[in-house]
Amino acid sequence: MIDLADYLPQFTPEEYFAWEEQQFERHEYIDGKVYAMSGGTIDHGNIAGNFLALLKAHLRGSGCRTLNSDCRVSIVGAAQYVYPDISVTCEDRDKTTTQYITYPCLIVEVLSPDTEAYDRGQKFKMYRRNPCLQEYVLVSVDGMEIELFR
Repeated sequence: MIDLADYLPQFTPEEYFAWEEQQFERHEYIDGKVYAMSGGTIDHGNIAGNFLALLKAHLRGSGCRTLNSDCRVSIVGAAQYVYPDISVTCEDRDKTTTQYITYPCLIVEVLSPDTEAYDRGQKFKMYRRNPCLQEYVLVSVDGMEIELFR
């Protein structure tokens, strides 16, 4: 993540949504500040795509939605919007939203050297605010390692 706070004014959530629609890159929103998301590698995209395909097939017909890294997750009780690699929501409250979901039950992050500390630390702390989150999965891009937090 790249801090753009020195270059951009603070945004309200509404200003952030309008501004980001005009951008080529994705940006996370944390308490009025925007942070550019770093680009992924082919391995990162391949791992995330494989997980997404497996989850979609497994959950087909369940009423749950499996979403890729283009879907924002709103952090419960905070002005924060982040992009996990994969999220799954089974909540009726998320079925009518168009810009983000709020109540994922599963989040998967594919770790990269640039984001691993953030995914394990601050981002995981934000995700834990969600009362519906049941599982948080961290997948290594450098080796055959998966961590599951329940």
